[in-house]
Amino acid sequence: MVQIPNTPPPPAPPRSVPTSADVARLAGVSRATVSYVLNNTSAVRISEPTRRRVHAAARELGYVPHAAARSLRAGHSRMVLMPAPNFPVGPLYSRFIAEVQWALGRLDYTVVQYGTAGPHDDEAARAWAELRPVAVLVPGSGLGARGVAVLKRSGARAVVTLAPEPVEGAHALLMDHEAVGHCAARHLYARGRRRIGVVMPGDAGLELFSVPRLAGVRHALRGTDATVTELPLAHDEESAARLAARWRGLGLDAVFAYNDEYAMLLMRALQDEGVAIPGETAVIGADDLMLGRLLRPRLSTVHIELPSGRDLAELVDRAVRDPATAPERHKVLGASVVHRDSS
Repeated sequence: MVQIPNTPPPPAPPRSVPTSADVARLAGVSRATVSYVLNNTSAVRISEPTRRRVHAAARELGYVPHAAARSLRAGHSRMVLMPAPNFPVGPLYSRFIAEVQWALGRLDYTVVQYGTAGPHDDEAARAWAELRPVAVLVPGSGLGARGVAVLKRSGARAVVTLAPEPVEGAHALLMDHEAVGHCAARHLYARGRRRIGVVMPGDAGLELFSVPRLAGVRHALRGTDATVTELPLAHDEESAARLAARWRGLGLDAVFAYNDEYAMLLMRALQDEGVAIPGETAVIGADDLMLGRLLRPRLSTVHIELPSGRDLAELVDRAVRDPATAPERHKVLGASVVHRDSS
């Protein structure tokens, strides 16, 4: 007996990609109306029922506008490039980035995280420029005037840096981390503390923040009878335990622990060594994380006011619409002490 093999059915023909014409037919409108609605064109008045009908038809068909074609019509893309920072991102910065992305999305920009921001951003700028973004938001201080020029020649209408110092040709949000250390030191001094340690985190990239915070501590205590001791510390339990084991030999009566995460790590290690907080050592962090309120004793901290994501998105939008405008510079980091039990 001859066995006839089962022949699989031929594959179904691939579904054609839906077009704006398909959306127009389903919604009962013109292709121009579809374009006006899906591109959020404000120059043409479209009734709200028509807008809802077009959006419903696009969802039903799975249609999305072609970004490249839209860029050709507009003369520029709607992509905002955000290089990923080369330092550990904590909860505070993560919330800020999420707010920026949401606000830019509301203005019809697409936010793309690509590559890494670091000490050689002038070289990285060439790779960023290949994507032809309409704007670039650069965290950190590695980008220089040459990199800004490369991005602008490639069509970027806005380059915005978030760093302690401005860069020629770029809009700047100036992050004054000295103020964080200054606030912490003045608080500890006012509480009667005179032998103050300052945690210097071991994570690569955090020197962008830790060095100016240390400078702020030194500036606040200059001319007083207080001393400042640098305390290198990796973010792990073993390093914290080693530091806590020699704590009494250091003779410190207070510590500014860089931020709340390092403060919680060190405070637990000090308590395990029997160091009374705040009796023997006052502790203060920074960032005002909710977990700090749950500790016992509750953690004193420096509350940091980051720029509004909505304000940053509006700065980007202004620069995209008017790229010839002079670069704006804004000091955006506010700092204030939240006094709790640990100090």
